[in-house]
Amino acid sequence: MTMPVQGIKPEIAPPTLWICEHCDTVYHRRELACGEVARCARCDAILARHHSIGVRGMSAMVLTAMIAFVQANIWPIVTLGLNGQMISTTLWGCIVMMWRENAQVVAVIVACTLFFFPIGKMLLLGWVLLFARRGRRAPGFRLAMVTLYRIGPWTMSEVFVLGTLVAIVKASMYFDVIPNAGIFGYGVLTLIITAFSSIDMRRLWDLTEERPA
Repeated sequence: MTMPVQGIKPEIAPPTLWICEHCDTVYHRRELACGEVARCARCDAILARHHSIGVRGMSAMVLTAMIAFVQANIWPIVTLGLNGQMISTTLWGCIVMMWRENAQVVAVIVACTLFFFPIGKMLLLGWVLLFARRGRRAPGFRLAMVTLYRIGPWTMSEVFVLGTLVAIVKASMYFDVIPNAGIFGYGVLTLIITAFSSIDMRRLWDLTEERPA
């Protein structure tokens, strides 16, 4: 671990420095070896990780996530059967049902966290990575990066998948429950989101440069 730089707390770290997000300690930046993790000597927070996935790899992951997202929203999530009658619905079918049952607040939260925020995040990532593949910063790069940071905690597909699995197990005591392709699509999306969460998107500031249009 490199020693902290005393008395330096700029608003934006230059390319040669790391700033701990938790205690504001500043360190000299260096290249990390494969599997190496840089931690803060003061609070033990993670400063950076070595990543073998480049811009092209991240672009492929975003494209895969988009395909899984489309499939998850097209196909029904689960089918319930009782006395020979089968009922299935998609995510938006559930949202519409909640809206009609006077649960508008819950419907809006579900629509935002499971549809609008995830698709917005994927579109922003795709836009930024499209230009990053050529070493350039996309138009609106700064705003896009700030927005990605803000909406990151609100994409709750993994919470939805876990909650659905629990509901399927409990509902199977009273109904015939058949998981459909939609829930598997969300499962794949959850795996991709988990993989993406280990990638420090701040690297794009170093991998790209501002160029005149």
